[in-house]
Amino acid sequence: MLERFISRFGKEKIAVLHSKLSIGERYDEWNRIRQGKAKIVIGARSAIFAPVENLGIIIIDEEHDSSYKSESNPKYDAKQVAKYIAKQNNCPLLLGSATPDLNTYYNAIETKKIELLKLTKRANKSNLPEVTVIDLKRELANGNRSMLSRELYSQIEENLKQKRQTILFLNRRGYSTFVMCRDCGYTVKCKNCDISLTYHSYENKLKCHYCGYEEKLVTVCPECGSKKIRYFGTGTQKLEQEIIKQFPGVKTIRMDVDTVSKKNSHEQILNKFKNENIDILIGTQMVVKGHHFPNVTLVGVIAADSSLNIDDYRANERTFQILTQVAGRAGREKLPGRVIIQSYNPDNFSIKCAKRQDYDMFYETEIALRKQLKYPPFCDIIVIGFNSLSEGEIIKTSNEVYEYLKSRLNEEDYKIFKPMPSPIDKIQNKLRYRIIIKGNMSVKANEILNNCLKEVYSKDLKTTRISIDVNPNNMY
Repeated sequence: MLERFISRFGKEKIAVLHSKLSIGERYDEWNRIRQGKAKIVIGARSAIFAPVENLGIIIIDEEHDSSYKSESNPKYDAKQVAKYIAKQNNCPLLLGSATPDLNTYYNAIETKKIELLKLTKRANKSNLPEVTVIDLKRELANGNRSMLSRELYSQIEENLKQKRQTILFLNRRGYSTFVMCRDCGYTVKCKNCDISLTYHSYENKLKCHYCGYEEKLVTVCPECGSKKIRYFGTGTQKLEQEIIKQFPGVKTIRMDVDTVSKKNSHEQILNKFKNENIDILIGTQMVVKGHHFPNVTLVGVIAADSSLNIDDYRANERTFQILTQVAGRAGREKLPGRVIIQSYNPDNFSIKCAKRQDYDMFYETEIALRKQLKYPPFCDIIVIGFNSLSEGEIIKTSNEVYEYLKSRLNEEDYKIFKPMPSPIDKIQNKLRYRIIIKGNMSVKANEILNNCLKEVYSKDLKTTRISIDVNPNNMY
């Protein structure tokens, strides 16, 4: 984004704000903005609070992206903040996306709160890529146990011959997603969280992706003493090794959280892929986001089902968005593009709509489901989360909150579910419970929730902490 803007407007007029800047760099940029030296501010979520004078327009690109909503305190949604700031400054707010958030599109189509503008052609008039869906059940039935279907293998081979580039997308980092004993079924879990450890082959360690705990690789089962320790599931590291094994001499580069932890590493990886004749870029969601590589003619989605199987009402929406966005990386110039999606559920409607790249068809199907089940945008989902070191205290506190709300929120307007352990019921040694409420987050409901918090916290809780989130990104 920075590259594109600097080439058009020059470096002096542009300020950048994001978390990878040092405190000094952020201070300098903040002052440039406040003094009016920078006319354009580019940044991540928190850049919405930049001290811009005489604001003319706010543009939220890829507005469907869940990272615009802060999951840590203070919780805020940059889109909601932008809407407020735009109203205060009497300036337009532009939300841009090839796969808009369903709530945004609903407000444009049904309630007319947002004006809808459609771009029907790609910027350089290139054609949309041809999309093929491969049924992995058939591949298995035909004896192919590889991570690559026969079709994807032959297309990568052809691309390598033509000296064209390929992107392989797998939304899971690490080597294997869990490690298990084949004799007794013991799974290696994090000692702080109720979650399986992921094997990272390059460091030969097991890591927790929630708290950062890591330990040496287990070679003997601590339960039964067996040496039959096996690795299950697939991550980007395993995919990279498989590609190198199947295509000797191929140049690959990987882009995931493990490879972009250092400053400017995003930029270095993308520049390397663009300028150093790298054949294949392997990555997680990071490779989906708006990148423009003229020589990329093939995109392979290794496992389209990983986002379908999450415990969230937005699973279909997330799957459609990711597949459509990743497909948009292929054939962006004159060379025709090809996309191959591998799935065990090729008949799922979100995969079918992504194949046709038909947002309207997806919207009509999904909005009918949401209406029937009363999910957003037809109501809000309020999640009250509890975490504590004490099981007795968390159960007592969550039940008190449940009873308080049940007696004050109208049953006709709000459906309150009893407190239950969260899907991941322990993170960083803290037990986790949640209460889910379905209904509209009105001013009155907000007041009741605030009064509830005041009353509960007045009872001198020892270790229990409570957080409230409206329409959270993650339901775990």
